[in-house]
Amino acid sequence: MAENIELRLIEDRAMRDAAKAIVRADMTNIKADLSHKGVGTRLSDRFTEGAIDVLEQAAVVADDNKGVLATLIAAIVLWFARNPILEAFDAGASENDDPDVPNAITRFFHRTF
Repeated sequence: MAENIELRLIEDRAMRDAAKAIVRADMTNIKADLSHKGVGTRLSDRFTEGAIDVLEQAAVVADDNKGVLATLIAAIVLWFARNPILEAFDAGASENDDPDVPNAITRFFHRTF
């Protein structure tokens, strides 16, 4: 029985030493990689690669849906230009209109947006 324990102890130490050697080799490899290329550079490269992939996919989708893309761009332009457009409608109101009551288009846009 004592021989089994001693044999087991020798085997366990050998396994521990082998695992320790693997961890040390991995640490050496990691240190060598990091000295060549820092963590910040690696993160930057990953983000750049991800952004390029997203842009490529967006270009493919845009090519397939040109009409939808044009409509979306027009809607965005109109959204940002809504105040000057509404002011142009208000400026075109006749002098007989009550100044306290905005025209129907202005009321619609003010309620909606």
